Amino acid sequence: MVEQPNTNFAYVITRQYFFDAYNLLFLEKLQLSTDETLSAIAAKAIKEVSYHIRFSGDWVKRLGDGTKESHEKMQEALDDLWPYTEELFQMTKYGKATLKQGVGIDLHELKDIYFKNIETLLKEATLKIPEHKWFQKGGKKGIHSEHMGYILADLQYMQRSYPNMTW
Repeated sequence: MVEQPNTNFAYVITRQYFFDAYNLLFLEKLQLSTDETLSAIAAKAIKEVSYHIRFSGDWVKRLGDGTKESHEKMQEALDDLWPYTEELFQMTKYGKATLKQGVGIDLHELKDIYFKNIETLLKEATLKIPEHKWFQKGGKKGIHSEHMGYILADLQYMQRSYPNMTW
């Protein structure tokens, strides 16, 4: 989801809200980790993520229930980004291994509350949940869209331009 392009402000805000809603639930559960460092980091990060979800959620409501144009742009962004939400809850083999050790969390436990929270906010924003039957898969296994190539090119620019550079 996060590799999708910044088509317009509606896309940026919708994507941010989808991720913020997930991230807050993730960090709340991660506080229960048996790894004290992870637990402490999660507890500290919740304050910041709580701000982010308020910010992005307020914009979703403002734009969704705003002008006809802002509502249409938000609905378009929602329709386009919705298929990427399901993948947030897919467990990788590493996630399953850390769960068995008590370090990680079961992402499946977050799914129902996540979609309930999203649905509640979208109703306030007068936006409709898409009726997609198909959801994107593979990002957590390294299968990405063409947009990831542009992001990687930007991130790798310095190393490719100045090989063996040291800071």
